[in-house]
Amino acid sequence: MKFISLAQKEAKDILSNRIYLLVILVQIFIILGAYGLAITSTVITDPNLLDQWGVASSFKVGLPLELQGTILEQSLENENLVILYFPSVEDGLKQVGNEIIAMIYISSDTGNIGLQIDNNDLFYPVASNKINEALSNYQLEEQLSSQELSLEQIKVIKNPIELKEIAVNNESSTPLALESAYFVEIMYGFIVPFILFLPFFLASNIVTDSIVGEKERKTFEVLLMTPLSGPMLLAGKILPILLFSLLQSAAWIVLLYLLRVPIYNPILIMFILFFVGLGFVGMGVIISMVVESTKEANSAITLLLFFATFILFLPLFIDIPAFSSILNIIPTMIMIRITSSPGFNPYWLLEIIPTILISIAIFVFAIRFFREESAIRL
Repeated sequence: MKFISLAQKEAKDILSNRIYLLVILVQIFIILGAYGLAITSTVITDPNLLDQWGVASSFKVGLPLELQGTILEQSLENENLVILYFPSVEDGLKQVGNEIIAMIYISSDTGNIGLQIDNNDLFYPVASNKINEALSNYQLEEQLSSQELSLEQIKVIKNPIELKEIAVNNESSTPLALESAYFVEIMYGFIVPFILFLPFFLASNIVTDSIVGEKERKTFEVLLMTPLSGPMLLAGKILPILLFSLLQSAAWIVLLYLLRVPIYNPILIMFILFFVGLGFVGMGVIISMVVESTKEANSAITLLLFFATFILFLPLFIDIPAFSSILNIIPTMIMIRITSSPGFNPYWLLEIIPTILISIAIFVFAIRFFREESAIRL
């Protein structure tokens, strides 16, 4: 009964903490911001998505008036580029970077195509690809036309094979926010594990503040005198924190699903997050036993989260074959495979064993450390 009362008290303290509630709100903004950044970076690097979203229609390129009605004009329009006409090439070149993103002309001396493009523009990579594609089509049509081929023959040469895509099992597929390999890679390869780990970064900080706060208020010794064993006392302090962190991660999974980023195997994910949270909470307890003030605790937690972020997320951006067997059992790597795979692979259960063992070892050490510190203080 005392254990339940302590857990309820801790839960009320957490829910009444305005800073904690504010941090939850900040996490929502972080999630939405990361999601928006992933969509934006995907769209501005994919010509097809730019066309679908109508962004490409804002790309304005310049042509001299004498090229109006030519095959070059048609090739540019086929790439959904907006064409502005200028009386002379010099007039158009002056507007590159201002009114237009590029000026295209044909040299009167050599007959070659000239291009000047603003490479400081945000959409420069995609605009450059679309312009180069249009120029390649133009040059091909010019070469084919010079051979006195008919329009039908030119069409066959340019498009020798027409592929028809047949959708299979559409009813069982889960729609993604963007059907793009880059979007899938950046979301599942970094943003999803980062979002799901966010509450546990916070949990270690709350645990430390809770215990160190008792020390600063001189109530820690009083708490130790309650008729509860060390492990039960510690469990009463950390159980609400761990539970709230799991609920937050579950809420973020639902939010991602609403944003059309489905998280597969959620039960297994929550199982892994429980042990990851246990490790973070254990580290928070260890730090709280070493320091005596919240200032020291905040500095120590900052260092802890720095190293944890380094260990958990650095492997996502490196590829070292010699260490692949070790890197593949890091929780973030496991999370990527599980959250992005619609099926279930029993081998995952073996992969998460090191995470479970390390987390349990950290927590057991934290309990022993807490018990020894309690004995010293009493």
